Amino acid sequence: MTSPRGGSPIASNNSGRLVLASESPRRKALLAQAGIEPDAIAPASIDETPLKGEVPRVHALRLAVAKAETALRAWNGAPSLILAADTVVAVGTRILPKAQNDEDVQNCLALLSGRAHQVLTAIALAMPDGRMRSRVVMTRVSFKNLSTEEISFYVRCREGVGKAGGYAIQGRAEGFVRQINGSYSNVVGLPLLETLNLLKGCGYQIS
Repeated sequence: MTSPRGGSPIASNNSGRLVLASESPRRKALLAQAGIEPDAIAPASIDETPLKGEVPRVHALRLAVAKAETALRAWNGAPSLILAADTVVAVGTRILPKAQNDEDVQNCLALLSGRAHQVLTAIALAMPDGRMRSRVVMTRVSFKNLSTEEISFYVRCREGVGKAGGYAIQGRAEGFVRQINGSYSNVVGLPLLETLNLLKGCGYQIS
C-alpha cells in the first residue's frame, strides 16, 4: 500500500490499514512509541482560521474532523481508518496562533509567561463507511515567569516556529514548565491513551 503521494508499500496491520492525516513527525513518533506504524501518511490541507466567536475546544474538534474527512475523500487506497488530529493552545477562550515567525513566538511566550494555559488536542478517526469517532483532550500547563533573555534565547533557537502557541514542550521549552496537569503526550501533539482507545474501539489491533 502506498500513499497518494507515492512511496514504498508498507505492511499493514492485519485488522485494517491506518492512514495518518498529518505530516507531524511528533505524532508519528508518538504512535511508534505505542508500537504503531501507519500504513501511509496522507496530510490534509485545510483552512485553520478560527471562526468568529469559536471557542478553543470547538475549534480543535472542527479542524480534526475536517482533516479526517478531507483525507478520507482524497484517499484512493483500500478501506482504511483515517486518523487526524489538531492541537490548540489557549489562554481562557483566546486561541493562540500557530507561530509563523519569530515575532509570533515572542508574543506567545510573553503572553504565557507566569500563567497557566490549556493545550487541547482533538483526535478524529474516520472509518471507511464515513462514520466518525472523536475525542478532545485538555491538559493544563503552567509556565514560570520568563525573563526577556529567556524569551529572546528561545526565539533565536527557532524551536517555536510552526508550533501551536509558539513552543514545543519536548524541546528547550520544557524548562519553562512549572506544572502539568493532564496528558504530556497531548501537549506534544497526540494524547496516546485516548488515541489507542479510539483505535481499539474500531477493531484496530495493537501489538
